[in-house]
Amino acid sequence: MSWQHPAPGTTGAPVTWPPACRIACFGLVVTEIERAERFFATAFGFTTTGRVASDNRFAGLVGVPGAMTRQVRMRLGDQEIALFAFDPPGRAYPAGSTSSDLWFQHLAIVVADIDAAHAQVCDAGRVMPITEGGPVRLPCASGGVRAFKFRDADGHPLELLEFRPEATPAAWRRRADPGVFLGIDHTALAVADTRRSIGFFRSLFGLMPAMQTENMGAEQSQLDAVAGARVVVSSLDPAEETPHLELLGYETGRRRPITMAASNDIASTHVVLQTPDLDQTTRALAAAGTRFVSPGICTVGGGSRAVMILDPDGHRFIVEETK
Repeated sequence: MSWQHPAPGTTGAPVTWPPACRIACFGLVVTEIERAERFFATAFGFTTTGRVASDNRFAGLVGVPGAMTRQVRMRLGDQEIALFAFDPPGRAYPAGSTSSDLWFQHLAIVVADIDAAHAQVCDAGRVMPITEGGPVRLPCASGGVRAFKFRDADGHPLELLEFRPEATPAAWRRRADPGVFLGIDHTALAVADTRRSIGFFRSLFGLMPAMQTENMGAEQSQLDAVAGARVVVSSLDPAEETPHLELLGYETGRRRPITMAASNDIASTHVVLQTPDLDQTTRALAAAGTRFVSPGICTVGGGSRAVMILDPDGHRFIVEETK
């Protein structure tokens, strides 16, 4: 369902904005695709659902025309990731990356037993802890979850997340035989201006503001490895409840802006949003002055139509049309 909302930066007649999107997939750029596939299978239990040897049309969509790409699609529960390897490859994560830098974007994987999950992840391959001293329990004001953040061999931030039994969201209570690793709850992006980002995602993609907390204290500092961490965490719900988007508005830390310029850079994680009307969505994006990575609407593998855009901080999003 669409709604009336003033166009950003205007006070004129309202514009009819596109219908709400759903989050369909998360894309990670990797250096060695076979190694990354083994890690996600061994560490979390992801299963491979498909491989694409080369797709020049995808390279054009993401703004690196002429590059060769390889893709592996994987699933955990009801959520999907896609691993991409580019030739030529892009740049590694910037040196000294922190949780408060604006290129920070993690995937949060829900687990039934975080101690068992932590042990399995550490046994699966080379991981680089972010959280100091193992899983940490956050205060009730910050959700009361147990969490552990780390980086894989390429430097991608990942999070293990265990909810309190009485506060487990309905999407994760419905699993009949959950095992240890349940699925992806959300992706979280560091943002410079929380209000600006909420307006962007709400007006253009129909992601609706839900819970907002201000997380601080010793436990948050331990979780993020940011001294004196203070961060406003804002949840945005898509058309389907899981997975969702979270905005991380750090008020402390380095907060360096995104400097990566290419979609083949390892830090260029992207989110795939699906809309029933790509033409209407694309017009609204253009009217709002959104930065496009793709040269307009592109047709990619399987005949699907899509665009790639940047959010106000430079995070990448593919918006594709549902069939």
